[in-house]
Amino acid sequence: MTHPELWIGSFDQLLRHDLTGCRHAARRAALLLERLIDCGDLDAEMKQLCEAMTERLLDQAGAVA
Repeated sequence: MTHPELWIGSFDQLLRHDLTGCRHAARRAALLLERLIDCGDLDAEMKQLCEAMTERLLDQAGAVA
């Protein structure tokens, strides 16, 4: 696993958002997932999943995707 700090951070914020509904956690999770996508180390399927989750999180956070 490359960039474990980004994976751990995004998972942490994703869980916080899911458990509390916190929009700030959703936004932070989306930003961390975007950084993972930009690293270029993901296979096509994982990249697609991260992009879809980023879009969903930004929608839930009330931000423009």
